[in-house]
Amino acid sequence: MINAVVGLRCKECGRDQAKEPVAACPECWGGLEPLYDLDRVRRTFTREAIASRPADLWRYRELLPLDDEPTVGRGTGFTPLLPAPRLGRRLGIRDLWVKYDAACHPTLSFKDRLVAVALSKAREFGMDTVGCASTGNLANAVAAGAAAAGLRAVILVPEDLEAAKLVGSAVYGATLVGVRGNYDRVNRLCTEIVERHGWGIVNVNLRAYYAEGSKTVGFEIAEQRGWRLPGHVVVPMAGGSMLTKIERAFRQLVELGLVEARPFRLHGAQPAGCAPISGAWKAGLAQPRPVKPDTIVRSLAIGDPTDGAAALAAIRRTDGRAEDPGDDEVVDGIRLLAETEGLFAETAGGTVVAAAQRLARAGAFADGEPVVLQISGQGMKTVEALSGRPPFAAVIDARIADFETFWNDRGTAA
Repeated sequence: MINAVVGLRCKECGRDQAKEPVAACPECWGGLEPLYDLDRVRRTFTREAIASRPADLWRYRELLPLDDEPTVGRGTGFTPLLPAPRLGRRLGIRDLWVKYDAACHPTLSFKDRLVAVALSKAREFGMDTVGCASTGNLANAVAAGAAAAGLRAVILVPEDLEAAKLVGSAVYGATLVGVRGNYDRVNRLCTEIVERHGWGIVNVNLRAYYAEGSKTVGFEIAEQRGWRLPGHVVVPMAGGSMLTKIERAFRQLVELGLVEARPFRLHGAQPAGCAPISGAWKAGLAQPRPVKPDTIVRSLAIGDPTDGAAALAAIRRTDGRAEDPGDDEVVDGIRLLAETEGLFAETAGGTVVAAAQRLARAGAFADGEPVVLQISGQGMKTVEALSGRPPFAAVIDARIADFETFWNDRGTAA
């Protein structure tokens, strides 16, 4: 394996430091990201070499921050990029695609990618206990990844999280701790736990490595499009990191000569009940203002986003936009994707579809360039959003006469 990661660099002040489990820059408290020797990467990172490798995120290993061979996440990633013509017609988007991370191994969300990188790095650091602060999908991914890697997992989540996500973490044998309050309180507690115990909390002291996993979404989109960049990507935003990492992936591919340089626009999607980044974009602010989450979209309910300013800068740098549909629009977006393309997304995916509908109406895709919707998680995790009365068209006795009466009446009503 080519070891191309040479250190960490602060995204704010530019200070370099060694590859260590550290939460932030010790000088300015800015976020950190791995620094790569791209000349070394070029030796083995070619289209032909990538195509010869297994279909998972480690096919891009030279641009992921490991020193040794990966130990977690074989089979994770390389999710389908699917044409969505029927949805496109409904939204008024001529060339529409869905990047469907609801099919990601093993826990059906894009967080599996990030956890594969973070836990592989935790193993390199010799850690035996890992964990996270989570709104659900990350909890599932850390619990599953830790079980497969033989690591102890301690997962902290808001106590009122969706039931399916709680079960999807506890089943792997993780220690699951409910915390009174929202995600931001949980995250602050995890920071204190790192200081006290030194555990590998993937979105605290392993964050610089963990976040790099999101780049693989961008790498895959480019490769699956025949090594061509799309014109637009609509990305769900919680902490804001994924949008910035997709930009980083596209720019690294351009710098390495794997794709042709061309304009692309990154658009952010947040629910109206927790839209600090979208709100800041609309208000022309450089920094999001913290908000108190009030939305059914729990996976995006981060009121004080760690990478909010960086996401804003990426949106503006690529001439993108941001939208924040309401909860009713989110539910409609889930149903629309399911009814047109047979794909079931969780509430974050409904947010992306609803935001894309708003963007289309505003003329954001008028150039006719390909549009990719990033669907980050599976709909069975948030079935509460669609709950209400049972979705039967009718309830009948087990008699053919009753069925024929129902069917004929249905035809008349139609």
